Amino acid sequence: MPCASIPFTNPGDLAGTSFRELTGLEADQFEPQVSPEYIFEDIVGKSPALQKVLEQVAIVAPTGSTVLLYGETGTGKELIARAIHNLSSRRKRTLVRINCAAIPSGLLESELFGHERGAFTGALMQKKGRFELADGGSLFLDEIGDIPLELQPKLLRAVQEQEFERLGSAHTIHVSVRMIAATHRDLRGMIREGKFREDLFYRLNVFPVAIPPLRERREDIPLLVNYFVSKLSRQMGRQIKTIAPRTMGVLTNHPWRGNVRELANFIERAVVLSQGEELKLPVGEFIASESPDITPISTFKQAERNVILDALKAASGRVAGRGGAAERLGLKRTTLQNKMHKLNINRAGCTE
Repeated sequence: MPCASIPFTNPGDLAGTSFRELTGLEADQFEPQVSPEYIFEDIVGKSPALQKVLEQVAIVAPTGSTVLLYGETGTGKELIARAIHNLSSRRKRTLVRINCAAIPSGLLESELFGHERGAFTGALMQKKGRFELADGGSLFLDEIGDIPLELQPKLLRAVQEQEFERLGSAHTIHVSVRMIAATHRDLRGMIREGKFREDLFYRLNVFPVAIPPLRERREDIPLLVNYFVSKLSRQMGRQIKTIAPRTMGVLTNHPWRGNVRELANFIERAVVLSQGEELKLPVGEFIASESPDITPISTFKQAERNVILDALKAASGRVAGRGGAAERLGLKRTTLQNKMHKLNINRAGCTE
């Protein structure tokens, strides 16, 4: 279980924070593994915000109570659901997942409850639904706010009474399923608008858990970067051993509106670009997503300027060519030159 957080003030101050303060490592080191005390059921972090969530998970998991997970896209709701299942008495049975937003409304009822042969055009054989497949285990209903209103009464009965009928059948099927639901929507607001049933909401909202966005647990970003880089390096056969302090500063200050999912995908691209022992970032992607309401723009510009200066110094002032700053940063020569012009960077001051 994660321990107490490291003391940070506010995100804007992190650009000047040393690599050792961010990660506990020296500037020229890279920890190939994250300490096990910072990993809980594949969930990485040690911030107070995340620790609170994990404490709630540990409390509710053994009880069998229905859990409703709230959180923005990419915050790790499925990982939390999996942790709840794995810590429960049902862990030897299946965790069945369904994304309610990814299935057309006309097919969702069949996916949830199954159908008999000939129940509708194209139903060529009997099919078990997710509720039936999850019998004895857990069912994770992701994006529950996208359940069509006309299907919600049947879902309420299945959740509350643990019984339902397949499409095209009058035979009632009884199951024992632990319910875990998740949403990024404001369900109370949807109730007021008549888009979500209040009785279903209260049946799902037995034990609510709010998962914080990454911007509210920035002290976890260095650990996540470490975790993803080490994992992806092994998968891709890379030998990344160092992360420059300013690189970590850029990553820690970025808003990450897509949360952990966006960070993981970005680090994967960075690992692909990193042919040597140092992690390289596709820096150009940061500028398009600057967000002054999260962190001052000047912080991003300074962080980007520092990363470009580091690359130029490492390349002895060379912009293009093999080993040049553009290659080190994963940028086109012209793109880097334009950025240098905008940031008032003179490569002459970067030569050895």
